[in-house]
Amino acid sequence: MKLISAKVGPLKSIETPTEVKIEDHVTVLVGMNEAGKTVFLQGLQKSDDVFGLAKFDYVEDYPRKNLTDYERRHDKKPDMVTTLRFQLSSENAQEINATLHTQVPNDFMFSVEHYYNNNVTISISVDDTPAIATIANQANLSTDFRSAVQNAKLIHEIPVAVANLNLTDADKAALGTINARIQKVPENWRNNVLTYEVWQELRKRLPIFMYFGDYDVLPSKMNLPDLARRVAEAKEKPTELTTEHRGILALLRMANITVDQFANPGPLEALIARIESVSIKLTDQIMEFWKQNEDLQVKIEIRPDPNDEPPYNSGPNLYIRISNNKHRGVSTPFRQRSRGFIWFFSFLTWFDSVQHQLEADHATKRPVILLLDEPALSLHALAQGDFLRYIDDLAQRHQVIYSTHSPFMVHSDRLHEVRVVEDRARGGTVISDNVSWTDERTIFPLQAALGWTVAQNLFISERNLLVEGSADLVYLQAASSILESQGKAYLRPDITIVPAGGLDKVVTFIALLNANKLRIAVFHDYRGAPEQKLLDMMREKLIASKAVLDASQFRDLAAIGKSGKPSDTEDLFEPATYLHYFNEAFKDGLLGTAIAESDLPAGDRIIERLDRYMASKGIQLRPSAGFNHYLPAIALARDPSVIDATTLRRFEALFKAVNALF
Repeated sequence: MKLISAKVGPLKSIETPTEVKIEDHVTVLVGMNEAGKTVFLQGLQKSDDVFGLAKFDYVEDYPRKNLTDYERRHDKKPDMVTTLRFQLSSENAQEINATLHTQVPNDFMFSVEHYYNNNVTISISVDDTPAIATIANQANLSTDFRSAVQNAKLIHEIPVAVANLNLTDADKAALGTINARIQKVPENWRNNVLTYEVWQELRKRLPIFMYFGDYDVLPSKMNLPDLARRVAEAKEKPTELTTEHRGILALLRMANITVDQFANPGPLEALIARIESVSIKLTDQIMEFWKQNEDLQVKIEIRPDPNDEPPYNSGPNLYIRISNNKHRGVSTPFRQRSRGFIWFFSFLTWFDSVQHQLEADHATKRPVILLLDEPALSLHALAQGDFLRYIDDLAQRHQVIYSTHSPFMVHSDRLHEVRVVEDRARGGTVISDNVSWTDERTIFPLQAALGWTVAQNLFISERNLLVEGSADLVYLQAASSILESQGKAYLRPDITIVPAGGLDKVVTFIALLNANKLRIAVFHDYRGAPEQKLLDMMREKLIASKAVLDASQFRDLAAIGKSGKPSDTEDLFEPATYLHYFNEAFKDGLLGTAIAESDLPAGDRIIERLDRYMASKGIQLRPSAGFNHYLPAIALARDPSVIDATTLRRFEALFKAVNALF
């Protein structure tokens, strides 16, 4: 089961409820300090905290300027603070259907609403018909009973439907089972028995949230008898355990050690052996992703120190030290290491402990959604890159939502994962995937994240033609050179072709480059209908509609400028011409067999026809199927002599249109 959206607010700086789409793997909140990123994450945490500690408190959490008005209605009508929308996995749906004889679809979605009094309501719709049919289809039941059951619309209607029948023993047994199901349901759910039962199954699988922030870090040492005392007292007074105490408890759980073992001092050798085992494990985990200094080693020790100050002078203490093999094993207390390393180590410990607890509780099937608040903030830029790899590794098993204002914590090739967070003078915190309206200070990390990509792949000029990929760049450059040599219209030299890396990134480039007052046009593949994101850009006047061109507008020489059938840049080539360069680019993979147009299945798009042909023949040019579109473009650049006159006329029409825009 996955979280697909979260509506949060009113909550602190989020004065108006704001809904945020959540990605399947990683979602990144980007914004300035104090913009409200932490507020959003803590709203999710308090909805369903993995530790069961974080709860909503309206005095602390409600937007302060409206608190007085809200207090008057809180007891009678508490406000909703979060609405979380989830989608079942196919595995979850199959399990629930097998248990309750329902027909919940694989993409089943439902919402859970959380209120300031920490109560929960759900929005869910379940069809009772399949479950009722399962009851009615029991062969041992009488015909009259089965007929009456089939006429019921909801399960709670069945006892009334069969009330006047002469029941057989089998009928009575079935009715008893139905009545027992109804009685198990709370009074306010009696009219929705199956919906309640489905909800109970969903609750077992509902994701829970683990929040980790800058203050949840481990200490360098902890007195274990004092920790045992605090654990005992925390049953009545939870504040006895600080985040430092809970962090050490997490470390002890990793070593399979309970605090009760420190209540009575005794031999510590077994405990030390387990702690050393955890030291080795943590070192291996950290070094897998920590590449800034691979000579570090985690050392965890348990020993008394009667000369220390209270409470460390009474009984054994647990010490965390980090040794550096580069300096002959010299060790320092954990808290004297860099802030970034402290954070990374502390998070690994907490997270490993949470996983261990969940695995130990075999009754729960609840996935964990990780909420990381400004992770790796203290790390060097390259170390932040290491941590991004670690996040991607976590995202294979967990949804991850993290906040940042560092450009090095944003994948420049995955800007669709970004949600910008801005605190506005009116309305408070707003969160959106639309960067076009955002303050330039807010999107600075995105602009900086693009900087490396721009530096490596682009030479931005005053006039820019955005295309989707590098293959488009090569095709346009090659065709322009040929046309120029023939004295025909070609792309004017002061226009720079900018490959953005996909249509989603084209949209982002428009927003970000517009901030620099650059002139932009777009040429993109056409899917058969206008692209909604480009339409939004036009509506917001970030780009003129006439500056957005698509491949279909230049495919039919009799209807230049009119969008037609779905088309890629490759469809501007005559099929035989494109196949020549395709065969040349992949002659090794095709084992010398040249593909002719007559070999291909029918269709309008050469790329799609080739994909279908190769799939039918079992031809695999790369592990992920399909083929590298860049290689035929390179073949064209090496030998442009085969390009035909019709193809050149299409490109000439395109260049005339682009030149006219500037």
